[in-house]
Formats: sequence, C-alpha cells, structure tokens
Amino acid sequence: MRLLCLTALLILSATSCAGTSSPVESEDPGTRRGSSSLDSIAGDIAILFVGNSLTYTNDLPGAVEAVAGAAGLNVGTASVAEPNYALEDHWRTGIRTAIEQLRPDWVVMQQGPSSLPANQDHLAQWADSVAAAARAVGAIPALLMVWPSRDRWFALDAVRDGYRAAARGVDGPFIPAGELFRVLEADHPQIPALGPDDFHPGPFGTLAAALSVVGTLLEEELGDLPLRLEAADGNPVLQVPAGTAEVLYPLADSVVGAWRPAEGGPG
Repeated sequence: MRLLCLTALLILSATSCAGTSSPVESEDPGTRRGSSSLDSIAGDIAILFVGNSLTYTNDLPGAVEAVAGAAGLNVGTASVAEPNYALEDHWRTGIRTAIEQLRPDWVVMQQGPSSLPANQDHLAQWADSVAAAARAVGAIPALLMVWPSRDRWFALDAVRDGYRAAARGVDGPFIPAGELFRVLEADHPQIPALGPDDFHPGPFGTLAAALSVVGTLLEEELGDLPLRLEAADGNPVLQVPAGTAEVLYPLADSVVGAWRPAEGGPG
C-alpha cells in the first residue's frame, strides 16, 4: 500500500511517510500518471486527465482516486500531463490516439490560466478539439478551472470566465477548483492552496482540486468524508488532519454546489 505523502501538513504524522517518496514535485514531469497505464484504465469509472504541471504536481489523479474511494466509488485514472503544455500541444502530440485507446468515461482538461482574451479563445478552440475526440468514444469532456500565480491573482475572475466559457462550448461540466482556491486563500490561510512557488498547488490545493473533481463529476457529497481517504484498490491513501477536514470538506461541498447548474447555481 502506498501512503501518498503530500506533506507532513496533510498527514497526521510526518513519520507516517517514512520510506516513501513525496509527489509534491515530480522528478520526471512527463511521466503519464494515474493508477493505470496508457493501455487501459482500471476501475468502474475511468477518468483521463489531460493537462500540465498543475495536474501532475502532488499527483492530482491519485488524490481523486483516494477521495472517490472514500466515498465508496471505484475510480481509476490515467494522466497525460507534460510541463507547460496547452491543449493544442496535447492535440499535436497524439492525445486523440490516447483517448481512442483508453476509452475513458470522463476526460478532464486543463492548461495554463488563460486569462487574456486571446488565450481564452485558444483554450476554447482546442478544448473543442479534445472534446470531440472524447465524445467520439462516449466520454464526457470537462474543464478543470485552474488559477493564476499569486502576483496575478487579480486575474482569477478572467481565468474562471475563460474556463467556464470553454466548458459551455463543449457542453461539459465546469470544475471550480480555482473558485475553491479563491476561498481558501482569502478566508483560510491555515489551509494554503498554493505551493512554495506561489503558482503550483500545495498539498492542500491538490486535495481541494480533487474534492472539486469528485464533487462535480460524480456528484458526491463531500462533507462527511472520513479523515482517511483510500482508493478502492487501497492505493493511494491520504490521511487528512481533523482540523483541515472540518473546514475543507464542507467548503468544497459549498463551492461545488454553487457552480453546479443542476442545483440552480451559476455554472
């Protein structure tokens, strides 16, 4: 069993991580991550992540498996995530073939913040291309809202608007991870969403993003999750401090609910 050590802050005891490697920043960021190879995705629900270092830092796909497993779901993931990649880069390097081979249930897409108008248009254009490949195999495309660096935090609304428009364009879910980051950064500094470089997610940020993915795509209630988050196959495991869970779980429920169209939100 692998204990996913996001940091000593995310687990109850730093000694619990002895003998394991930290996925806070990958030594080989081009590696395709998740519980599965790119031949197939294990699990009753298969999610393919297509993105960049905002996905592979701290192993977001693995965190999604752990959160989903704690909710009683058998979710498998695969990830194609490369440094500094936009969706156009993925399209030009064969993501369509990966989608056709894996035949996932969901394809979750992200690129950089894309807050400027030209970048928003670029996001929408290439999200449409990837979404068409997803739809061709019966998968549902989704857009994972990311966030700007701290020195451009003023652009967070534009990031949201660009990702929300892209989600509408592909008729897929909008996953409000960046909106959850907004609330954490503003109101809960004890649960920092951003990591040491003020851009990539910190451990709590990755957990927050995973909660937003599970809450949005799988429509699971998050407030009553246990402190021990374990994937259906036992790998990975996250151990969340009680004080963090008490704040973060219901907050994630609230943010996801606010942006879910089926519940009358603005999504």
